[in-house]
Amino acid sequence: MSVQSFVEAVEARFDALHSCVLLRHGETVAEVWWHPYRGDLPHQLFSLSKSFTATAVGLAAAEGRLGLDDPVVKFFPGVPHTSDMRVRHLLTMTTGHATDPTPVATAGDDWATAFLRLPVEHEPGTRFVYNSAATYLLSAIVQRATGDRLLDYLRPRLFEPLGIGPGTWETCPQGVDTGGWGLSLSTADIARFGQLHLQDGVWEGKRLLPEGWVAEATAWQVPNGRVPEPEPDWRQGYGYQFWRCRHDAYRGDGAFGQFCVVAPGRDTVVAITAGVADLQGVLDLVWAHLLDDTSPPAAGVEHRHLPTPRSVAGGTTGTYTVAGPRRSWPSDWRPSHEQPPTIRAIAFAELPGGGGRRVTIEDETGTHVHDCPDGTWHVSRDVDDSEIASSGGWTAPGEFTLRVRYITTPFARTYVYTFDGPAVTIAASDNVSFGPTKYPVVRAVADA
Repeated sequence: MSVQSFVEAVEARFDALHSCVLLRHGETVAEVWWHPYRGDLPHQLFSLSKSFTATAVGLAAAEGRLGLDDPVVKFFPGVPHTSDMRVRHLLTMTTGHATDPTPVATAGDDWATAFLRLPVEHEPGTRFVYNSAATYLLSAIVQRATGDRLLDYLRPRLFEPLGIGPGTWETCPQGVDTGGWGLSLSTADIARFGQLHLQDGVWEGKRLLPEGWVAEATAWQVPNGRVPEPEPDWRQGYGYQFWRCRHDAYRGDGAFGQFCVVAPGRDTVVAITAGVADLQGVLDLVWAHLLDDTSPPAAGVEHRHLPTPRSVAGGTTGTYTVAGPRRSWPSDWRPSHEQPPTIRAIAFAELPGGGGRRVTIEDETGTHVHDCPDGTWHVSRDVDDSEIASSGGWTAPGEFTLRVRYITTPFARTYVYTFDGPAVTIAASDNVSFGPTKYPVVRAVADA
C-alpha cells in the first residue's frame, strides 16, 4: 500500500481529513493537506492534549517535584477527600469513580475541589473509567508542584527543543490549563512529539524525557476492554494518557480525528488532524495503507482540495429578517462555536466584480461576512479574529448552500437556504459535534 492509496481511501470514505504527516526512519515520507486547511495554522487537539499533560508529569517527577505514588490530597490541603487516590491513578484513569465525573467536576469555578469532593465508589487502581477531569487534576498538580502553568512548564523543557509551538492551551476559571483538552498545535508539532517518543525521549542526541519514561507511559498499564467490539483499537489497554493499539503501536488521540500514532516496530509516526466522527475508521485506513508503505521521502507538500458546492443556474439578492430570533436549542450546553447562532438577518449580494455571492449573517455575536467565489474556498477572519473558510453555490433552483469551515478546529457548518417567494428557510447542520448536528429550520422574510 502507499500514501496515495491512503489518500484515495480517505477521500472515498470520509469528507476528507484536514492533514496527515507520515514519518518513517525519522524522515518525512508524506505531508498532505486538504485545502482550505494549512500547515502554518494550529489545530485544536482535544484529548490528544492528555498525552502532553502526562509528559509534563513525567518531567516533574524526574525533577523531584512530585511522585507518581504521591497522594492526590497532598497537593490540595484543606480539601476533604477520603479515598487513597494517587497521581498514578489519575494518569491511568483508574480514579475509582463509577462514571465519568467530568461534567459535574467542571460545572463551577473550582474544578479541583469539585472533583475531590465527588464520591469515589471503587478502590482507586481497580477500575478504568475514562475521564478528562482526572487529566485536569494532573495539570493542577503540575502547576502547584512547579509554580508554572502546564504550557509554561513544557515550553523550555519540550516545546522549544523540538521546535514546537508556541501553542495555546485553554484554562479553567482559576487560570489552570485544562490538561485533558484545550491544547492547539500544528500537525508538524504532533509529528515531532511522536518522533520524540519513538526515539525514547532523545532528540538530536540530547535526552529530553527521563530514561525509561516513554516505555512506562506507553505500556499496557490497565485494561480497558469494555468498549464495544466494532472499536478494537479502544480495547488494547491504556498507559499514562496513551492508548495501546493493534500492531504493537500506541497513540494519543482527540475527538473527531486528532491522532499521534507511533508504531515502533515499523519505525513510523503518523500525525493526523480531522473533523470526522468515525475515529476507528481512520485508524483502520492507517493500518491498511501506511504501516508497510514504501513511498520514498516526500519531495514536497501535497495539497488536496475539499469539494465546494456545485453551482447551477439561479440566484437572488436581498436582505431577509428573522421574526423573533432565538437559539435553536435553548438548553444546549455546548460552547457557542459549536451551536448555530441566533440568526437575526441574512443578506445575499453579488461579489464585487461578480463571480460568486456574498452571504452576510447577522446574529447575537455580530455580523459574519462569507464571500463565496465560484468553485473555491475564501479564507477570511470572523468577528472573533479566528480564521474561517467559506464556499457556496446554487445547488438547486432556489437553493443556495453555504459551507463554513472553522479551520483551526474540527468543526464545519453547512447552511442550506431555500427560497420561496418573499421568504427563505435556513437549515443548519454540523459535520461533527458533542451534541446534535442538525437543527430546527429558521424562517426569514424579505425586507420591504
